[in-house]
Order: sequence, then structure tokens, then C-alpha cells
Amino acid sequence: MAEGRGNRRHPSNLQGVLQMAVEAGSASEGPAQPEPMTQERMEFLRGALAEVCKGQMDEVEQMKQCLEVLTRDKSRQSGSEEEDDEEDEREEALEMLSELCENLDNARDLMKLGGLDLCLSRCLCHSEAGIRWRAAQLIASCAQNMPEVQCYLLNQRALLTLLQLADHDANSTVRVKALYAVSCLVREQEAGLLDFLSHDGFSVLMRGMQSDSDKLRTKSAFLLLNLLTSHPEHKDTVLSMGMVQQLVSVLLSPHSSVHEHVLGTLCCLVKDSPRAVNDCREPSLALEELLNQRVQDLRGREESLEELEFCECLRAACFQGQPQKDNGMDR
Repeated sequence: MAEGRGNRRHPSNLQGVLQMAVEAGSASEGPAQPEPMTQERMEFLRGALAEVCKGQMDEVEQMKQCLEVLTRDKSRQSGSEEEDDEEDEREEALEMLSELCENLDNARDLMKLGGLDLCLSRCLCHSEAGIRWRAAQLIASCAQNMPEVQCYLLNQRALLTLLQLADHDANSTVRVKALYAVSCLVREQEAGLLDFLSHDGFSVLMRGMQSDSDKLRTKSAFLLLNLLTSHPEHKDTVLSMGMVQQLVSVLLSPHSSVHEHVLGTLCCLVKDSPRAVNDCREPSLALEELLNQRVQDLRGREESLEELEFCECLRAACFQGQPQKDNGMDR
């Protein structure tokens, strides 16, 4: 039976699906002699399957209409009310495409329709920030968990464009969405990671953690932690960039959600890395005192349990057994 299933070809049209449904129904009823399907039953199944296919076709038509809006040449005077309306339509089209492409089949269809090429060539470089960040969001929606789409985008040099936006765009939302799209192209994607490394992606993350945008700092730290956890062989690369010093400088900024990811990254770096431990012990960083104070501040705060665990892990890895200054704090 297993061999028979393995050799069965999947239907390529509605009639084939209908025939498979008939065969499955007959098999489930046991070895009874097959009887011809009545015309009424045939019409019922045909209508039900057509309705299912119609929904998918409707979504493809919606995507085509969205692409028509995005390819429409500007015909309005700059700054006019009509031009503003056209920009609103483009933004709505990109938002609809992002929603539709949460469905993996739609993401593949958009790629085949040329939608991703349009997004890369016209939308990511658009003068309006609202178009740029929605285009980055669309790329992220299409690329997430879709190796076929990821490889296509990488071949189109999408990662370099997204890294440049994440690094230099004047609009913080564009930078955040571009970095999200970068994440969708490099996490669990070996070719994407190699491309990321070839374009000095870790430096982009380092600068992202130094930005004024809390969201960008958090996403940069989270992606760095994820990549180093999955690929510890790249620890020396980031250590040679002075990453420990940069991460500690982030911890000196006003407390925010990014600190948890930064501490997690430091814990990841010091694991099985004497070089990272030595960097953390650099007296000028005063990391031990900072950790002692942070542990004291976080104790008893249930919402900060993971951050507290990172503090204690890092303190144990770097300073346990080291000469301690008596500062009166609870060790």
C-alpha cells in the first residue's frame, strides 16, 4: 500500500481532484463493488471543488490588481491632492499584498507574477517612506519560511538593498522593517547568512544597537543573539569588531527591553570563549559592578526573570572566583 501511494501522481486539474475524491470515498467504504456515481452527486462535488478553487483564483486576481496600482505611472502634479490619493492607493496595495502573502502559495504566485521584482526595483527605492517600509514588510511576508522565495530574493541582491536601508534610511520605520526582512532572509538560511557576512552584516547590527530607535536596537540585538546561537563559529568575527565593548555600552543606556537581548548575547559570547570572558573582564568596562547593580535592581520583579538569569549567568561565567570588592551589595 505504501508503494502504491508513493507512485500515485497528484492531480493537476479539477477533474483530477474530483476523480481522487471519488477513489478516496470508495476506498473508505471497504472492498464493496464500486457503483457509478450519480449525476447529482457528480454535480455536487464539482460545485464544491470549484468553490474552493474560486477562492484561490480570487486572491490571485486581487494580487494582479494590486500590481496594476503599483505599476501605474505618476500622472499627477507633485503635491496635489490627486497625487496624495495615488500614494494612498499604493500603500493600500502593498498592505493587501502583505496580508495575502501570509499564505505561502500566494507568496510563490506573487514571485511568478513579477511582484517581487517590482517591489525591489520601484518600491524599496521610492521617495515616500510609507512605500519603502511597506515594501520591506511585503518582502518579509513573502520570504518567511519560504526557501524558494528566499533564494530568488537573494539572487536578485535583495539582501544588500535591505541592509543599506536598515543602516542608512532616514526613516526609523523603514530601518526597522528592512531589518525584519533581513532577518527573514538569513535566519535558518545558509545562503542568506553567507550573503549577510559578505556584506558586513554584523557591523550593520552593531550600528543598529547604537541607534536612537528602541525598536531598531531591540531587533538588531535579537537578530545578533539568534545568529550567534545558531552559528557560534562566528563569535570570533564579532569579538574582533569589539562587540563586547559595544554591547556593554548599550547596557549603560536607560533601561529598556533591548537589555535582555544584549545580556543574552553576552552570555552566548562568553560560552566556551576565553577571549570573550577576557573582554568582559576589561576593567575600563566596569561590567562586574554594572551586573551587581542590575541584579539588585531586578530581584523580585517577575517580569524581569529572564534578564535576571542572564545577569547571574554572565556574572558567574566572568567573575566567579575573581577578587571581589566589598561594596556592601548582596552577592
